[in-house]
Amino acid sequence: MHTVYWEDGKVKMIDQRLLPAEFTIAEFDSVEGVARSIREMYVRGAPAIGAAAAYAMALAGFHSQATDRESLLADLRAAKATLDAARPTAVNLAWATARLLEVIEQSALTDMDAIRTALLAEAEALANEDVEINRRMGYHGAAVIPDGANVIHHCNTGGLATVDFGTALGVIFACHEQGKKIHVWVDETRPRLQGARLTAWELMQAKIPMHLIADNAAGYLMYSGKVDAVLFGADRVAANGDVANKIGTYKLAVVAQENGIPVYCVAPTSTVDLSLESGDQIPIEERGPEEVTQIGDRPIAPEGVPVYNPAFDITPHRYLTGIVTEEGVCYPPFTQSLRDAVTLGQTHMEERRQARHIGEGA
Repeated sequence: MHTVYWEDGKVKMIDQRLLPAEFTIAEFDSVEGVARSIREMYVRGAPAIGAAAAYAMALAGFHSQATDRESLLADLRAAKATLDAARPTAVNLAWATARLLEVIEQSALTDMDAIRTALLAEAEALANEDVEINRRMGYHGAAVIPDGANVIHHCNTGGLATVDFGTALGVIFACHEQGKKIHVWVDETRPRLQGARLTAWELMQAKIPMHLIADNAAGYLMYSGKVDAVLFGADRVAANGDVANKIGTYKLAVVAQENGIPVYCVAPTSTVDLSLESGDQIPIEERGPEEVTQIGDRPIAPEGVPVYNPAFDITPHRYLTGIVTEEGVCYPPFTQSLRDAVTLGQTHMEERRQARHIGEGA
């Protein structure tokens, strides 16, 4: 099933905070509710956040009391500002809200019902495209992973982090579908334990061989020759190939290079932000201290201890072997290969949009 979807006029999503102990579908019927779901990590992972935000823009359209086009656009812009502020690092969020807004800004629609219908149709298209894009990305990535490989994977990048199938974990799923004998080292991914709670659960559901490891075991496994590749996703990729991803990614990439192990970031072209020259310009979200000082409701640190909790770090492009996108694997120099991939991705998105319009008019 899809991680996030529209049903009965509401945005519905798997509540990932409760996994693996409990599988629950949460539902939201307001822009503010969806923004809270993103902020509080009911939904997480850049592509899934983007899809949730797109559906929230459709909600904004349906709930608007506007009776004319300009007033409705004003309500949509306000909704976009609310959603974009929910998590600043993941570029897919602002990309998705901008895409929904542009559909209306660039159209000649004036009928309120037609505008609302167009918003929902674009949100549904964005979600469906995510699944298609992830599958293409998975098979491009599978081509660089040899049969029998031991892969270390950071955070969670599977169907739960997207609408379905996944980014970096999608590469593992694609390898598995091809019959490759893949084994995955799943690091726990402190402080929110997305690896232990979510990635391990997804791999076990798919019956893919894996072992859960403490984050600090990764270096020893690499040194011992038990890792053949490192895979992770991205919340934003700068024009030069620097990657913002879950905290701990930088450390993995540096140690991998020290041990001669290839490192691949897996991310759709919608996650590439060509407006930023380098990762130094990517905003890094800092989250609450309770994520570090406790696990669930159980304290694990002295009361009142000072905490610094950045949610992401920056991995400089020099540590990456390649960046896997739906348009193929980008290799250095990333300034050129990423730009080419983004251009191709935008072309294909416009072709899909035109095809939908032709189909609607048939």
